[in-house]
Amino acid sequence: MIIDLLRHGEPVGGRRYRGQIDDPLSDKGWQQMRDAVAAHSPWDAIVTSPLLRCRAFAEALAAAQQLPLVVEDDYKEIGFGAWEGKTRAELTAIDPQQLQRFYDDPITYRPEGAETLAIFSTRVIEAWQRMVDTQQGQHLLVVAHAGVIRVLICHALGLSFEQMFRLQISNASISRIALQQGQPPALQFHNGRLDMF
Repeated sequence: MIIDLLRHGEPVGGRRYRGQIDDPLSDKGWQQMRDAVAAHSPWDAIVTSPLLRCRAFAEALAAAQQLPLVVEDDYKEIGFGAWEGKTRAELTAIDPQQLQRFYDDPITYRPEGAETLAIFSTRVIEAWQRMVDTQQGQHLLVVAHAGVIRVLICHALGLSFEQMFRLQISNASISRIALQQGQPPALQFHNGRLDMF
């Protein structure tokens, strides 16, 4: 089983801690997504977050390639609480150290009202397991968010979720995980594009 993890492109409003705010893709974001998959279509099905910045492209690609589409609610991004909608500059102006504290220790220093890392990682992994159990042997495209992709890579490789923010996940980048019976999951490539491989 092969699972390609595609992060959404740039949303309207540019870079900010968006979390579960449902902004659509910008024109640039749509182009990033089209460029990421180019003319490739190796998938048997597409699974997507319900949020527009993922779902709209997944729906368009599924229709164009005549592929089954599953909308998975539990692949929504982590809820950032009081940080939602704010830029890095805005948060730094409030407290110059808060971002560093969060990235150093996201369990202790999560934003006020944010979803806990434990709850977030549990719901994402449960969705992953449902997907793996029901789509065995298929090549899937999962269109999701940086946080979701970080959790899935950490889960697949047996890494600590507390360290997940060390993984860079660029807009419209693809990471591939291969699952083979009797072997541990393998990260075949990360933060790339299909035309690079």
